[in-house]
Amino acid sequence: MLEEKNDNLQEADGKVGIEISDSIENDAIETSDTVTAPENEIESADETEEANHQTALDAITNSNAEESEDETLKERHDIPMQDYDTFSMDALVDELKKLVNTDKVMSVKDHIEEIKKSFLLQYNHLIEEKKEEFNASKEDPNEEFEYHSPLKSKFDEYYNIFREKRNVHFKHLQTNLKTNLENRLAIVEELKELINPQENIKDTLKHFNDLRERWKNAGSIPKDKYNHVWNNYHFHVENFYDYLHLDREARDLDFKYNLDQKQKIIARVEELVNETDISKAFRELQDLHRIWKEDIGPVSKEHRDVIWNKFSELTKKIHDKRELLFESQRANEQQNLEVKKEIIAKIEVLGTEKVNSHSQWLLQIQKVEALRNEFFAAGKVPSEVNEETWAAFKTAVRNFNSFKNSFYKDIKKDQNDNLNKKMALVAKAKELQESTDFAATTPIMKQIQEEWKQIGHVPKKYSDKIWKEFKDACNHYFDKLKEHKSEENGDEVAAFDNKKAYLDILRAYQLTGDHKTDLDAIKQHIETWKGFGKVPFSRRHIEGKFNKILDALFEKLSLSKKETEMMRFSNRIDSLSESNDTRKLDNEKIFLMRKIEEVQNEIFQLENNIQFFTNTKNAKKENSIVLEVRKNIAIHKESLDVWKDKLKQLRNLGQE
Repeated sequence: MLEEKNDNLQEADGKVGIEISDSIENDAIETSDTVTAPENEIESADETEEANHQTALDAITNSNAEESEDETLKERHDIPMQDYDTFSMDALVDELKKLVNTDKVMSVKDHIEEIKKSFLLQYNHLIEEKKEEFNASKEDPNEEFEYHSPLKSKFDEYYNIFREKRNVHFKHLQTNLKTNLENRLAIVEELKELINPQENIKDTLKHFNDLRERWKNAGSIPKDKYNHVWNNYHFHVENFYDYLHLDREARDLDFKYNLDQKQKIIARVEELVNETDISKAFRELQDLHRIWKEDIGPVSKEHRDVIWNKFSELTKKIHDKRELLFESQRANEQQNLEVKKEIIAKIEVLGTEKVNSHSQWLLQIQKVEALRNEFFAAGKVPSEVNEETWAAFKTAVRNFNSFKNSFYKDIKKDQNDNLNKKMALVAKAKELQESTDFAATTPIMKQIQEEWKQIGHVPKKYSDKIWKEFKDACNHYFDKLKEHKSEENGDEVAAFDNKKAYLDILRAYQLTGDHKTDLDAIKQHIETWKGFGKVPFSRRHIEGKFNKILDALFEKLSLSKKETEMMRFSNRIDSLSESNDTRKLDNEKIFLMRKIEEVQNEIFQLENNIQFFTNTKNAKKENSIVLEVRKNIAIHKESLDVWKDKLKQLRNLGQE
């Protein structure tokens, strides 16, 4: 029997790659001989169940194969993968900086690639918007678009650090993978040679244990070689147990120990089936599979299938729970898709709402910016519609920007027109800024300033420059005007002092009693008073004191009421004329015209009343009422003559 097993083993030594498939084929034949399944439905169910089991095992095997190539990948489970699509660009750069500073290069590889994808998605969208704004506002068609983002520079700096670390890691890894693969293949070859009946059993066991320890510490190998190398190793380890004349007691103890270890793993997996953190349970299951396959040896034949089937059945349960988790995540992604569709629809609506002012457009822009932030914060969508959703979002935002830019293109022409108008005012202000004809120039400068206020916005790039030129020209002129007034103030103070002293002389003046002599004297006092000139504005109350003294002198003269009124009016108008207060002169003219109209209307009404009384049949003579009315008419006509003379005098003043 032993010779037969040795012959089989020698045959296997020569064709390792074939022996595994042959073994599986034989197992399948044996199974078909023992299972009777006349109904196709039952066979189909069995095949489906077996396929589901295999899918679960493949998920574990593939993950372990990948991690076998680079053991640092095991560390990636310590860093949770976040939904980086919901991060702002600033937050993505901060997260990249944090991950780059870790020594676990490959453990953060997937995280950094996700960050890169999310960052570039947002950055490229930003660049598109900036470019559209530039094209809409540029004046020179030859001007090239440029945009510098300090945030992008930081991102590139951190990503380059990661890339350099990754390249160094890969170079080191590539060298080690080749060496480790050669060592493991050499271990497999040594396992084949262990089956030597001439060798002492104790030496063989010692050699076998040394090989197992070397295998355990042999390091990473390429993932595409992982399953093949491990299957060969496992095949020869089982052959070592099954086909060699080992010390039965030592072998049984080893089998018992291995069985105990695998039962402990099964017990732990049974606990993991009830673990609420499915991702954590799956990661630990990966580690348990690795220990099962690489660290623990075989068990006796009667337990192998039973214990493996139990282990794989529990593996399938965790795998199924993980699939349910993925389905839940896909449901969340579908909800995120609906949210993003709603956001896109809102942006599309904003891209058709016509507004007609800059302030309203600012509100629209704020709304779109808020929707953009909501879009990026909404989370992932199903991968099969990700590109489609992103394209729809970009199109909606681009259409909004085009709609917005068309408005600003329209007002850009108005702003250029405003620029031309303001440049004309600047030229005019500069032309007048050296003028010394302050009486004529000051109203013009004030009018220029009022016109400037009425003109709308100009292009932003010219706004500060043209405003500074205009302000400097106006300030230059009004500073000169202020200096001129300061010089005049000295003369005005002297005029006030002279007028103040003259009031004392005028108060002491006594009329002679001769009407003509006294009237000429009063007129001379008025001319003398005018000759002193203007007084400071804050001291113009002295004019009122002078007018009171004149009123007292006029009352002592036997002048008619009209003469007195006209002389007082003439003195008042002369004071206004000297002060160059055209506004008050114009107001006085309006007041006189209104009074003339009122008196004329009053006379017309009184004359109508006279006709009513005189046309009465029984009116033989004018009664007292009629006489009173005629008296009022005469008084109003005299008043009318005074108002008309005042208006005539004021108009003659304007013609001088």
